[in-house]
Amino acid sequence: MRVAAGTGLAIAIAALIALVLWAILDAATGATGRPSRIDIPHLLRMTSIQAGLTTVISLAVGMALAWALNRLRFPGRDLIVGLFASAIVTPGMVVAFGMLSIWGRNGWINQTSEALFGVSIGNPAFGLSGILFAHVILDGAFAARIMLARLDAIPQPRLKTGQSLDLTAWQRFSIIDWPALRGTVPGLAAIIFLLAFTSFPIVLLLGGGPANQTLEVAIYAAVRQDFDLVGAVRLALTQIAVCALVISAASALAPIPTSLGPSIAPKWSDRLGASIVQWIVLVLCTIGFVLPLASVLFDGLLNGLGRVLSQPAFWWATLSSLLIGSASALLTLVFALLLAMGRGATANGVARTMLGIPAYAYLAVPAVVLSLGFFLLVRDAGVSTSIAAPFVVVVANSLLALPFAMATLGPPLEAIARTRGKLIRSLGISGWRQFSLIEYPLLGKDIGVMLALAFCFSLGDLGVIALFGTQDFQTLPLMMFRALGAYRTNDAAAIAALLLIGTIVVFVGLPRLIERIAHAVR
Repeated sequence: MRVAAGTGLAIAIAALIALVLWAILDAATGATGRPSRIDIPHLLRMTSIQAGLTTVISLAVGMALAWALNRLRFPGRDLIVGLFASAIVTPGMVVAFGMLSIWGRNGWINQTSEALFGVSIGNPAFGLSGILFAHVILDGAFAARIMLARLDAIPQPRLKTGQSLDLTAWQRFSIIDWPALRGTVPGLAAIIFLLAFTSFPIVLLLGGGPANQTLEVAIYAAVRQDFDLVGAVRLALTQIAVCALVISAASALAPIPTSLGPSIAPKWSDRLGASIVQWIVLVLCTIGFVLPLASVLFDGLLNGLGRVLSQPAFWWATLSSLLIGSASALLTLVFALLLAMGRGATANGVARTMLGIPAYAYLAVPAVVLSLGFFLLVRDAGVSTSIAAPFVVVVANSLLALPFAMATLGPPLEAIARTRGKLIRSLGISGWRQFSLIEYPLLGKDIGVMLALAFCFSLGDLGVIALFGTQDFQTLPLMMFRALGAYRTNDAAAIAALLLIGTIVVFVGLPRLIERIAHAVR
């Protein structure tokens, strides 16, 4: 039954993606009108350069930060580790706005430099430098959390042997740490490259012009600003081809699990020189991550909060965001459970592979491309965009969170099937009773983490709503983007601050709430 349900869902998702791709291909072959002037080779080159540099820098920063956190003991270490773990759900728009607040023309750094020295530093928040900095803030912290989990998993006997040999910091890294990290780096690099290659809000806000435009932003501009469907479809096909190549290469690599739990207390202390370097790395990375977020909270809560809260449009956008986020999270939970339960119920390699493919749907067809396909389908069907928009946004956001949901729920569900499967079958328990009596109490925290991830992804998403948003239907990210476009900086700051607070509250509180409910069921 579980295999059949999972297979049916996998076929449905595959059919949906195929329908979206068919709409894009049909538009590409049947479109007429003025020829597109979009320079695809330039956009592909700039997107690849930006994603490649982001990947290299993020891996270097993540490795250095993981190394420092794995060695140092200090009060509040768990809080710092949790802070970097939250990078996976921190909205890119919020980080981009924090970059503008710190490094923009009217940012803190520029104002301080002009006041003290009478010299302006310009506008480093815009352009390639700003894009890279914002991406590294998120992707570097994400890489650090994954690598820290690998360092925490090094067996204690190996560490004791290394201590007895009095290994230096470099010797330990080369002999003990690097072998533990080596298998993770290629898969992690592929994920970061795809995240940067398909990045939308950061590049949209910090690109600074056509010179740094990427494929995702060019697709949005072609549809919303120029209504150049021919160019948009060609860009979409180019992006799908590149993402498919990266995914094909990454599929042979070791999977990267989502690591959000507490870190094991370190039991290795390096010598004074290495410890000083570790503290420098930790302080610089913490400042780099915290400062943009702190500036968002400071500017938003002090300047524009009252004005934003008095606007009816804000409350409607908040309601839309909460409803869409909740619906997307619940739909993602259903998708992930059906697929993961189907995988856990079968030992057939082909079936397990087929049930795992839908998790890659978003990586192969990113948000803006998916939105373009839905836009074309809705237009061809003659359905009003305003009617279809909520359903499209919910489904697209669910596919966005599905890879992370499968990484969170898949391993524990398969472990339950492997360790308790015979007992469950001998008791004649199946279906809903099996889930409610056995699996849900054991999966409470994992389900909470998955719901928090899916909700936060939807809450901070701009890529999907950007093509379907209207004056009567908008979410908080879209309202923030429109406020920036209208130069209402204080309004945008307040919305960014509220988005950040909401994300943190959900990310921290929801897993604990679901875990308590699951414990009460036991």
